[in-house]
Amino acid sequence: MDPFNNDAGANQGERLFRLLLFIASAALAAALLRFTWREPLVVGTALGLVLALASVRWLARKRLIRVLRSGDVRALLDRWSPALRRAPHPATMAPLMTATAFTVCGWVAKARGALALAERGPAWEAALEHRLFLETLLDAFEGDLDSALVHARRLERLPLPEVGGTLRHRILSLRAAAAALARAFAHQSVPGDRELLSRAGEVSPLVYWAMRYAAAVIAIDEGDLGGAKGLLSNAPPWPDESTFKAFHEEITEQIGLHRSLQA
Repeated sequence: MDPFNNDAGANQGERLFRLLLFIASAALAAALLRFTWREPLVVGTALGLVLALASVRWLARKRLIRVLRSGDVRALLDRWSPALRRAPHPATMAPLMTATAFTVCGWVAKARGALALAERGPAWEAALEHRLFLETLLDAFEGDLDSALVHARRLERLPLPEVGGTLRHRILSLRAAAAALARAFAHQSVPGDRELLSRAGEVSPLVYWAMRYAAAVIAIDEGDLGGAKGLLSNAPPWPDESTFKAFHEEITEQIGLHRSLQA
C-alpha cells in the first residue's frame, strides 16, 4: 500500500526465494513437457487459463496507472480506501497516505492538513523516508526552495535499507528524483536531471505529474519550449485546489512569451 515503504523485512530471503523459484521452474518445465506429450488438450486448457489470468492482471495494472495519472485525488483515495481501513497503525498511516494522495495531485493545503492529523509515534518515525519525500515535494510546491533542498539532501543521506532488486531501485530512483525536483524548482538543475525526472515519473506513476512539471521547468530553463509543451500535453484539467493548475498556467504563459519574443 505504501509506495515509499522502506521496510527491510519486505525482501528478506530474496536470494533464497529466487533459487527455489528457479529450481521449481525447471522441474515444472520438465514435467510440463512430459505431460504435454500425453495430454495436449489438458495442457492447452491450463495454458489458456494462465493467459487469461495474466491478461486480467495486466488490465488491472493499466486501470491503476490510469487512476494514478488522472490527477483525480478523490478517485485515488477511493482506490486506496480498503487498504487504508486495514492498515497497521491507522492513526498514523491513514493520514500519511491521505497526505500522499493530496501531494501527488498538487493539493498542498489538504496534504499539510492530513499530515497534521497523523499520530506521532513509532510508525511515524519508521516512515521517515516517506515523510522526507513528501516534505521535499510540498516545500518545492509552496516555494520554500531552501527547505526543499535541505529535505532532499537529508533524504539522500538516509542509510539504505537491506533490500535488493526492484525495491532498492525504486528507493534510489525516488530519492534522486526528489532531489532533482527540488533543484528544478530552485532553477539549480544539473545535467541529467530532466531525464531522471522523466524516468521516475514512468517508473512510479504515483508521482507522474509532479515529476513532469519539474521536468517542464527545466525544459523552459533550457529554452526547449517544444519539450516543455510535450511534457504537459496530456495533463488533466486541474481543479483550483491543485497548485498544478497554477504551474500549468505559468509554464504555458512562459512558452507563449518565449515564442512571441522569438517571432
